[in-house]
Amino acid sequence: MNISNTDRLWSVDDVSAYLGVPVKTLYQWKWRGEGPPVRKIGRHLRYDPAKVQAWVNGEAAA
Repeated sequence: MNISNTDRLWSVDDVSAYLGVPVKTLYQWKWRGEGPPVRKIGRHLRYDPAKVQAWVNGEAAA
């Protein structure tokens, strides 16, 4: 199977680096129902890069 890098879901570390926030903040946002859309796959949180970018753009406009 050939999966391009753009099809890959982002990990908590990836989103933390992209947004410039600590990993702990992402976990707190999930627990509070805030932050970018996230889904749990097994024991891991994963983010769709397009949805994270849309969330950033929506937040910046507010």
